[in-house]
Amino acid sequence: MPETPAAADRAAVLAAAGLPPLDLGALVAGGPDPLLFATVSGAHLYGFPSRDSDVDLRGAHLLPAAALVGLHEPAETRTLMGEQDGVETDLVTHDLRKFARLLLRRNGYVLEQLLSPLVVHTTPVHQELIALAPGFLTSHHAHHYRGFAGTQWRLFERTGGLKPLLYTLRVLLTGIHLMATGRLEAHLPTLAAEPGAPAYLPELIAAKEAAEHGPAHGLVAPERLLADVVALHARLDAAQAATALPDAPAGRDALHDLVVRARLGGAAG
Repeated sequence: MPETPAAADRAAVLAAAGLPPLDLGALVAGGPDPLLFATVSGAHLYGFPSRDSDVDLRGAHLLPAAALVGLHEPAETRTLMGEQDGVETDLVTHDLRKFARLLLRRNGYVLEQLLSPLVVHTTPVHQELIALAPGFLTSHHAHHYRGFAGTQWRLFERTGGLKPLLYTLRVLLTGIHLMATGRLEAHLPTLAAEPGAPAYLPELIAAKEAAEHGPAHGLVAPERLLADVVALHARLDAAQAATALPDAPAGRDALHDLVVRARLGGAAG
């Protein structure tokens, strides 16, 4: 049966992002409950996959109403690990209610999953969530990116690894871009082309492509890295202070309505 144009387009986008030719459809079809969406996250989304990078899939599923109204507490998060042709894969999904609650917090990670252009599986509920997403963006998402950058920088200082260094730079630039424009951009090569991004980013990305866990030693002088990270933190602080994003998310009632409709409808759509 030939692919629909939408499915063919998605496959082309995945291939362009460096995804290996895996049967991701079989992976996302393995859950017991309807899957609302699954997207690619991790290094492929961020634009610096290695030849041996895992494939990280994230999304949301829909538990039946009966699982939520009794005395038993259902598992709202599920993880499905796998391997195809030597490539490790993992699919992590939350029940729609939990995912919705995460969206209402200052959690940039779940917003990046929702808005990832690397779509493996989608439904009308997914499209409604995407339409609501701009209302979830707030000035406080700067705290998420600031905190994540601090964690990754400490890991880099401890290990010297290229991967945590790229994560540090990526999340700072994503936070700055979000505060300045009100739009979420997780793709580091795109961010690297913007004014004020460190000029050596393409070199770091190329080195990461060659080795998933390679060292950053010798690529950039340590004192320059430290100065750039300090400067990016200062830019993020200034961008947050000047942002037009609101203090609190909007669309809570619309999100609640979507969760109820999806749950009582009993299907992913």
